[in-house]
Amino acid sequence: MAVTKSRPAVGPILFFGVAFSLAVYFTFAAVQGEYGLFSRTEILAETQLLEVQLASMQDDVDRMENLTRRLSDDYLDLDLLDQQARSVLGLIRGDEMVIR
Repeated sequence: MAVTKSRPAVGPILFFGVAFSLAVYFTFAAVQGEYGLFSRTEILAETQLLEVQLASMQDDVDRMENLTRRLSDDYLDLDLLDQQARSVLGLIRGDEMVIR
């Protein structure tokens, strides 16, 4: 009887090695890739920040539209006009004194 040496099967080891490598790669890509979980979290945080900025800017635009409407030809707010003349142009009425 001849003793035969059996070599380990390379095929299954190679198959499982490639399968494990692909599983590790796809798991890494799903977590840290360009479209992964971390990127999604960063995008959601940036979206919330931009929504807050948008709300703040919309408030500013609404305030400016209100001031513009109050100084328009159709609707003139005399108190606002007086305030703007004083602050921008430095005007005062004749019966007032400026003390510095």
